[in-house]
Amino acid sequence: MTAMSAPASSSNRPFLNRRLAAFGTTIFAEMSALASSTGSINLGQGFPDTDGPAEIAEAAVRAIRDGRGNQYPPGPGVPELRTAIAAHQQRFYGLGYDPDTEVLVTAGATEAIAAALLALLEPGDEVIALEPFYDSYAACIAMAGAVRVPLTLRAPDFRPDLDALRDAVTPRTRLLLLNTPHNPTGTVLTPAELAAIAELAVERDLLVVTDEVYEHLVFEGGHTPLASLPGMRERTVTISSAGKTFSFTGWKVGWITAPPALVSAVRSAKQFLTYVSSGPFQYAIAEALALPDSYYDGFRADLAAKRDLLADGLADAGFEVFRPQGTYFITTDVSPLGEKDGLAFCRALPARCGVVAIPNQVFYDDKSAGATQVRWAFCKRTDVLQEAVHRLRQL
Repeated sequence: MTAMSAPASSSNRPFLNRRLAAFGTTIFAEMSALASSTGSINLGQGFPDTDGPAEIAEAAVRAIRDGRGNQYPPGPGVPELRTAIAAHQQRFYGLGYDPDTEVLVTAGATEAIAAALLALLEPGDEVIALEPFYDSYAACIAMAGAVRVPLTLRAPDFRPDLDALRDAVTPRTRLLLLNTPHNPTGTVLTPAELAAIAELAVERDLLVVTDEVYEHLVFEGGHTPLASLPGMRERTVTISSAGKTFSFTGWKVGWITAPPALVSAVRSAKQFLTYVSSGPFQYAIAEALALPDSYYDGFRADLAAKRDLLADGLADAGFEVFRPQGTYFITTDVSPLGEKDGLAFCRALPARCGVVAIPNQVFYDDKSAGATQVRWAFCKRTDVLQEAVHRLRQL
């Protein structure tokens, strides 16, 4: 075999296993590359364009200088962070968790989702998830050999159909995978909706995994963890992370809180994924979680103003705008602009006006339900959003 020849496969099987073959490169990678190559404003991928609090960045530097976390941290996470996570759950929601047995630190929420689904699912199990769903959900369910069953949130209000949810549960249903506040629609499940979901989970003895990474980005009302409802603490794996709340997405510090048996199960999978990660950053996030209420209130108010700036600008540009209750994403419909395909629209948009967005249809199994929807991130500097709005007026 020459140095340039490709290795042969005796069975002619594709190298990528069939469970992942349908996924390919994520839409985020494609659109971020497009933004870079065209010099466009990137309102696609959800990362801030400014860093979080300077004192928290300094805490990470201090941990590195002091030699804390530079070597492998403890498998469950450093004690300081696990204690801070438990204190956070008690402070904001009145939920008591033992930091030694009911908290697990992960490499961001993405690993927490993967570890939870790989640990808790057997091949053939059914998972009901709110559609549109973050793309890692579908991939992780597939890697576990399970079957995803979408519960579609439909425009304009994107509320869950609770009767359809009940009808979707079968003897093969193992788990409900919820995301509130919901990416990409910005829907925040109400206490009444959560109570109905909890009642169903208890009745049918279902496990629940909740992705709550946008818990501090709720602009109307508040966030209610499902685990706080009767009968849910013992069957719920609650996932969150530091990236969205503190604007340090590259640090990849996430966590789960759950009863000891569920934490043990998830940790069994997690230890063979990253084992441990983010050593010095864990100490910094422990300090971040203890920031005063004024930080959380100011962060939320700042993003609410940016939401309104971009939402108003998108409406002025001709989009139908679905103003979000939470997260830092806005979903729009491109139909009023005469467009019929959100993916084609997003691929052409950088050349048309120098802005990048994400087509929602990639988050749906039912592509028709999101065919004309486009998602925009407003976690950017005000001047960047203002320039994006100016460019979008060309449409």
